[in-house]
Amino acid sequence: MPWKETCVTDQRLQFIAACVGGSETMTEWCLRFGISRRIGYKWLKRYVTESWDGLTDRSRSPHRHPNATPEDIEDHVVAFRLDHPRWGPKKIVHRLSELYPTIDWPAASTAGDLLKRYGLVSPRRQRRRTPPYTRPFAECHHPNIVWCADLKGWFLTGDGRRCDPFTLSDAYSRFLLRCQVVPHPNRHWIQAIGDAAFREYGLPDTIRTDNGPPFAAPSVGGLSRLAIHWIKLGIVPERIAPAHPEQNGRHERMHRTLKEDTASPPAANARRQQQAFNRFRHEYNGERPHEALGQRTPASVYACSPRPFPRRIPEVHYPDGYEIRQVRHNGQIKWQGHEMYLSERLTGEPVGLCQADDDHWHLYFGPVYLATWNQRRQKLERPVGRRRSNP
Repeated sequence: MPWKETCVTDQRLQFIAACVGGSETMTEWCLRFGISRRIGYKWLKRYVTESWDGLTDRSRSPHRHPNATPEDIEDHVVAFRLDHPRWGPKKIVHRLSELYPTIDWPAASTAGDLLKRYGLVSPRRQRRRTPPYTRPFAECHHPNIVWCADLKGWFLTGDGRRCDPFTLSDAYSRFLLRCQVVPHPNRHWIQAIGDAAFREYGLPDTIRTDNGPPFAAPSVGGLSRLAIHWIKLGIVPERIAPAHPEQNGRHERMHRTLKEDTASPPAANARRQQQAFNRFRHEYNGERPHEALGQRTPASVYACSPRPFPRRIPEVHYPDGYEIRQVRHNGQIKWQGHEMYLSERLTGEPVGLCQADDDHWHLYFGPVYLATWNQRRQKLERPVGRRRSNP
């Protein structure tokens, strides 16, 4: 009789018991159980080599797949991931292809599955995200149009001391111009580091920052002394809206990678932490492929600005037709017989007044709009909401 589908294993057990304990030949037992001699000898051999466990069905999947990734290739991918634990499969495959162009490396999806199989990928919790606000980056179509500056959140190094990193990057190429620990996050240190970057790479058109010190101040136009220094160099200080870090998203995203690679955990002291920042900057600029750049490195995209750092800080100039007034030591200017307070930070600096209509004059410091003088009401009206641009 043939095998019964409901008790195949039991039939095999009965067959083996009959063969081992019976006196009949294999041919006779195979005829009685309705199987061929080849099948009978197969199960008998499994019983001899594996005992009763050999009588269960085995998987029919092949032991090796002809398209499987070779083990040495897998070892290279895994080793590279261990050396760069924050790199994804796209960056790993692209970098390995650059280092070893003669080897046929797997696709990024295959490398991703490989990293998951080895437990080298931590799944992230899915979150609902709002559409990105990209308008601040619309005019950023080549290097040095917009630089991004920020003081990354401070943390304590291993010796318990505070570490304040200052970062400066080019928005178009993502090139990290500076990543430096400052003893104090004030204007003097930030200005000195910024000037050193200007001397090395030239001047950008705009520097985008947040609204905190030393980049901004609660004064007319939001100008701090650092912003005034940049304006005199011909750089427009651009500030993102309060509580909207996504408007400086490229720089903020770099900060996340910086924290993961250099401050988790922090170094033993500020000197060791700066060494970690230097290694990160070298790798980030010259080795790490960037997906937004078509897997090119920031260093291969960035080019220095044609505007050199001047030997002397120039004065602010205004177009013809502007009325120029010098800010006094008390932060005021005199206009049409009235004392108009602007800011003590502008002491000694020239401001320009441009007539908008019969009753209004716009005040500027360089290209930055400060306020409007309402001649009819004899009142200085500060802007609300979006700032105006200099015509």
